[in-house]
Formats: sequence, structure tokens, C-alpha cells
Amino acid sequence: MSLNQAQGMAVAHRDGPCMVLAGPGSGKTLTIAKRIEYLITKYKVRPEEILVITFTKYAAAEMKERFRQIAGRAGIPVTFGTFHGIYYGILKWAYRLDQSNLLSDEEKYALIRQEAQRLGWEELAQAEDERDYLKELTAEIGNVKNNCLDIESYESVRYGAQRFRGLYRSYEEEKKKLRKIDFEDMLIMCRSLFLKRPDILGKWQERFKFILVDEFQDVNQAQYDVVRMLAAPQNNLFVVGDDDQSVYGFRGARPGIMMEFMKDYPDAVKVLLDVNYRSSAHIVSGALKVIGHNTERYDKKIRAQKGKGETIHVQEVKDPMEEGRYVLQKIREYREAGVPYEEMAVLYRTAVDARALSEVLAKHQVPFVMKEKITSLYDHFIGMDIMSYFHLSQGDYERKYFLQVANRPKRYIGRDSMSGGRVSYESLRNFYCDKEWMMDRIDQWEWDMKMLKDQAPYAAIQYLRKGIGYDGFLREYAAGRGIPEEEIFAVLEEIQQNSREYRTIKEWFAHVEHYKEMIERQRAKKGNDPAGESGVALMTMHGAKGLEYDLVFIIEGNEGSTPYKKAKTKEALEEERRLFYVAMTRARSKLIISYVKEKNGKDLSPSRFVEELLFI
Repeated sequence: MSLNQAQGMAVAHRDGPCMVLAGPGSGKTLTIAKRIEYLITKYKVRPEEILVITFTKYAAAEMKERFRQIAGRAGIPVTFGTFHGIYYGILKWAYRLDQSNLLSDEEKYALIRQEAQRLGWEELAQAEDERDYLKELTAEIGNVKNNCLDIESYESVRYGAQRFRGLYRSYEEEKKKLRKIDFEDMLIMCRSLFLKRPDILGKWQERFKFILVDEFQDVNQAQYDVVRMLAAPQNNLFVVGDDDQSVYGFRGARPGIMMEFMKDYPDAVKVLLDVNYRSSAHIVSGALKVIGHNTERYDKKIRAQKGKGETIHVQEVKDPMEEGRYVLQKIREYREAGVPYEEMAVLYRTAVDARALSEVLAKHQVPFVMKEKITSLYDHFIGMDIMSYFHLSQGDYERKYFLQVANRPKRYIGRDSMSGGRVSYESLRNFYCDKEWMMDRIDQWEWDMKMLKDQAPYAAIQYLRKGIGYDGFLREYAAGRGIPEEEIFAVLEEIQQNSREYRTIKEWFAHVEHYKEMIERQRAKKGNDPAGESGVALMTMHGAKGLEYDLVFIIEGNEGSTPYKKAKTKEALEEERRLFYVAMTRARSKLIISYVKEKNGKDLSPSRFVEELLFI
């Protein structure tokens, strides 16, 4: 396996610190594997003294296998592992910990839920998706630890300084009582162990004389502190990463750590792997043009090994449904031209952005695989309300449909009036026979359902909203729970826009059923890696990191989507740009970016990243 000049320099580096800037498709796995071989064969380093750290078990296994292929035999005792795996091993040795001391994600969520409820966090009960709320709350607790911050001076913008500190302390105390540690504790406990016990640190420094770190741009402060201590005093620290692909700010990763490396080790050798073997020249130059607008980065001149290839195509479409049809048409064209479905990927900023497209692909029976869980619109309470109204309009009088919408909007119909077996308008009238004003409400409800019966779904939803007063109910619902109105109405608008395709409520039901079955099949699929499944890959930009495809679509290239609407600070916007850069550089031969002109009745602008690619 021949190496280019930069790869050869990196592989042959002898002692002391070295930072390898490895852009997308630059052969970093090969470089690390060859470096391990070089240390053993040329510099006679004992394999037991080499530690290779990656971020995932999958990456560690892949690196180990690549090294085995190069070395030509298995069983060479080099240590490959993840940050958490290595640090847990050290803690296990020092504190006699075992699996029973580790807090699972489910246990962590349960503990945080318990403490939040005890402290009277009302938002938890009001959250649309409790699990998502707990996930975000847990991430912020983890962030305090990953960044080695002092909780006493930490200011939580989202949850309020004092309330968040109270919950944090309460969670930590309960955890101690249970003799449990969470994922982030492994890092900070290892850090404090080394700071307090230089004798223990010395043993591990003696054990690992050469340390190689992959995906260095993803390290957080706690990981960096520990790896620096481990590498001392020889500082044979070989780090490989790309500051332009640092996209895990929510986990405490930041490109600043890569920038600081050269300050922490002023004598470090810096090598740029400057050849991209993956993408065509047009894709490489377009991606560099966009990422060049970031200020906190190492400047890089990268050239493509391949020829120019096809230009990056940017497509304007009317709305998400038209975007779905456009992507479907292109998928069919490239499939006919010989590109397998497995070599196509559709990337987006958040899973919500994929809903319209996934409906179009499901309808036209194009096979696809989703890396992240997608929530069906029709499982949202608004989807369930509309379905219940539609079932009632078709004479399907199951009790659950009456219960779902009896007071959406408010009709003052009590649950006890619908107890027992079958419910009908007649049974409701019998129950309220002594209340004239209730009889009028029930008559109106029955009349409204007759009005819906033969309408097309789009018109029926409009009648629900304006004629029956469902919009008014949603406004009250949002106000009562402190949820922004636009978030609630975005779901309703999306359901209504998607219903335009169907002429009858019966047709719409068939589509919803087919779509929900497809979502269930996706959820039932084992594993998180779409590579083993057959179909077009649909995934978030974060999920696409480390993967590559012949043809890549980036959809909803709009302001508010990418960059995400919550990214307000300079640092957050630069991370969003890095995420877009990651998405662009997944493509080998063809990159198509689309943006919509309107969504849910609102006019939208193209993303600033699209404009940077086209004009600046």
C-alpha cells in the first residue's frame, strides 16, 4: 500500500507530539494503521506500550482489523479502545468497580425524572415528548462534566441557574447513595484519580508509552486532560483529526481544543493530509468554499485526487412535498443510470425535515433505510385527533374516537357520558337529555361530522380548523402548556399539506396505514448502521459522519433548518457550518442540494451556506 508524501511523514514521525490534520477522504485510517506498524517494525516499540483511542467500539474494531491486515497477522497486543472503555478499565483497576456500578441510560433518565418531579419541575409533565426533554436535560448535566466546569458558577440559560444547580446536586447525591456512576463520571473520576494519585498515574504512563488518538476534533476537555496526563512526560501523543468536522458541541467537543494543541505542545509536528481520495474536485472545492467562512479553524489547501466530475447542483422547490417528488424523480433517474440504492443518501439537519420525503418514498415504494428514529406525524396527538374526527365522519363509532376529540374544542362532554360499551350521538343525547344546551352541542357535532363525510382530506381539515374551531383549541392548548404556538401549528400545517395528494378520506387512511407500517418496519430493523440494509439511506447530518456515498442529497437547505434556528451565537453558527461541510463531503460523485420556498404557509429563505457556495 503506497502512501503519499504527507501520509509518509505522519507514519514516520518518531518521538514527541504530532498533530495530523486529516480532511474528509484523506486516508486517515490507513495512516494510523501504518503508523502503528512502523512504530513496531522500524522503531522497535513493544506493542504492549501502544494505546490507540477512538470514539466508538465500531471504529476501534475497524482500526484493529485494518492494522491486522497491514501487519499480516492477528494477536499483536496493541491496545485499541474507546475513551470511555479505556478510562473505565483504569477505574475498574483502581476502585474495583464492575458493571453493577454503571448507570444505564434508562436508569439515568428515571433518576433525573424522579429528582425533577421531587423539585417541582412542571415542564417535565407538560413536555410534548418526555423522553426528548429528559435527553436534553441529561445532555446539559453531561456537558458540565465533560467541560470540567464548576457547577457552583455554571449558569444554565435554558433551565435557570439556581434550579439547574439544585437538580444537578440532587441527581449527584442520589447517584452516590446508589453507588452508581454515569458515562461522564468515568472521565472526571479518572481525571481526579490521576491528579490525586501521581503514583497510579505513573503506572499507567509506564504502561502506555505511545498514544494515538483518532477523531481528535471530537474530544472534550475532560478527555483531553486525561490523555495529556497519560502521555506525559515523553509526550508521544499522535493525534489525528479535522477541526472542520468538529460537530459535537452538545457533548463538549470544540475545535478550540485542536487549536490549543499547538500552544500546549509548541514543539509538536503538524502534518496536513492534503489529498482527498473520496470526492470529485467540484465537491472538494465547493465544500472548502463554504467552510472557509469559519474563522476558528486551520487554513487548509486540499486537492482532489479524482477529476472535476459533475458540478454541485442546487435546486429550488416550492415546498417539502415538491422537494420529496423532486428527490424521488432524481433517485429514479440515477437508479436507471446504474447507481444502486445503497449508494444514495439523503441528509437533513433534524429528523423532522425527513417526514415529507419519507412519505413520498413510502407511497412510491422506493426502499429506504433510516439511521435515526423518525416519529410519525400521525402518532402526534394532532394526527390522532384528525384521524379520530375522520373515523367519526365515516360512521366508525368506536369509543376511543369519541374520547379523543369530545372536548377538542371544548364541548363540556364528560368522560362518564361515554362509559360502558358503544358510544353514539344518540347515547350522548340520552345522557344529557335534561340539558337543552348540551343537546345543541351534540347535534352540532353530529352535523359537523356529516359535513366532513364526503370532503377531500385537505378541505375536511380546513373545515375542522375553521368550521369546528380546532385552531382555537390548539391556541388554548399551547398557551396552557407554555409551548410556542408555531411549533404546534407546524405539525397541523404539515399534516394538512401532505393530505392534498388524496381525493377521499378512505384514500388518506390507506396512505396513513401504509406509512405507519413502514415506520414500524424501520424501527424493528436491528442495528444502527444502514450499510448492512438495502435501500436509500436517510439520516441526519450528524448520523452521516464517517460515511460516504456516490450520490448525496441535502434537503431543506434553508435558514432555520441549516443553520438550525436555535444557533444564535458565532460559535453555534460555525458548528452548523461545519455540519453542512460534513454533509457535503459525504458525496463521492454527485451532490444535489435543495431548498424550499415555503413551508407550512410561511415563506423561507435559502440557507446562508447555499449562498456562500453559489455567490461568495
